Amino acid sequence: MRENRCSWAAKAPYQHDQAGQPYHSFRGLLDHLATLTRNQVRFTGARATVPMLAEPTSTQREAFRLLGVPIPLTLK
Repeated sequence: MRENRCSWAAKAPYQHDQAGQPYHSFRGLLDHLATLTRNQVRFTGARATVPMLAEPTSTQREAFRLLGVPIPLTLK
């Protein structure tokens, strides 16, 4: 039986840790962390805006947990 090399080659770079989470390169992790957005929300009829953080992914939460810092709501 002939092995499907394309299928094997496509799966080779995708490795996971013991918890089933994919490994990231440093650049890949930074790119993923950059998708965590902070938005200014204005409710109908209100003048003030409220900062609102998008829901972090499990990878983003884990990165901040490992760093030992909370996910910042504001930039300094």
